[in-house]
Amino acid sequence: MFSSDLLIMEEYKKQFAKLLAETGALFFKKGLRLKDGRPTPYFINMGKFNSGRLSYMLGLFFADMIFNSGIAKDIDIIFGPSYKGSAIALSTVISLWHKYGLDILFDYDRKEYKTYGEMSGSKGITVNNTLFDNCRIFIVDDVVSSMHTKYELIDKIKKEAVLKGITCNILGIGIAVDREQSSPVYDNNGNLLISEKGEDAIKEFMTRTGIPVYKLIGIKELITYLYQANIPVLINDKWGFIGKDIKENLDEYLRLYGVS
Repeated sequence: MFSSDLLIMEEYKKQFAKLLAETGALFFKKGLRLKDGRPTPYFINMGKFNSGRLSYMLGLFFADMIFNSGIAKDIDIIFGPSYKGSAIALSTVISLWHKYGLDILFDYDRKEYKTYGEMSGSKGITVNNTLFDNCRIFIVDDVVSSMHTKYELIDKIKKEAVLKGITCNILGIGIAVDREQSSPVYDNNGNLLISEKGEDAIKEFMTRTGIPVYKLIGIKELITYLYQANIPVLINDKWGFIGKDIKENLDEYLRLYGVS
C-alpha cells in the first residue's frame, strides 16, 4: 500500500508532517475508535497545535494551500466549524493577511442559537455574524473521515442564510489531514457494520454538493514520509519509529477501509 520509492513532496507538507509527529498530534495506539465507531490503528488530534508557534504554522500551511489553489481573492469569509475549526479559521486569516495582504473575515458556529444581545429579537448561529448576501465562504477543518460534520455545517449555514434572507456561496472546504477512507456502512436498523467498506467519502461529498475539497496532506503520503525520513512518532504512549509492524497494520487497515 505504501510505496518504498523515495517520496517527493512539497516542503510545506514535510514541515506539517514533522509537526504532526513532533507534537504527538498523530499517534498510534491499540483499541482506538473513530467517532462513527469504526476501529482505527491511529488518530490525529489537531488540538495538539496549542501554542502560538504551532497555531501560526498551521494557519500558514492553510493560507499557502488556499492561495496556491487560486481562489484566495474570491473568498469573503473563512469559516471553521466549532470547536477545532474555529482556531484554524482564525490562524488562517491572520496568515493570509500577514503573508499575502488579504484581509478576509472569519467566523464559526455556535452549538445553539443566540437570541440575546446583538441577536435580540432574532436568532443567530454564527459567532461573529459575518454572513451577508452573496458572500463567498471557504470552510476549514482538521481531519476528514466520513464528511458527516461537513454536511451538518453546510446545513447550518443554509438555515442561517434562510433566517437572514440572504444567499451564501460555499467555494470549497480545506482540511488538514485526509484519512483517505470510505464512509461507514449501516444495516437497516442503523447498526454499524464493522469491516464493511462504504463509498469514497470525499468523492461522494463533492458529487452530492458540488463543493471541491482541498487538503494539506493525505494519510498515505504522511505515513510514507515519516517512515522514509525515520521521524519518531508516538506509539502506545512511547516515542518510536514506524516499523514494519506498524506499516503492515496500516496497509491492512487501508485495504479494508481505504479509498484509491
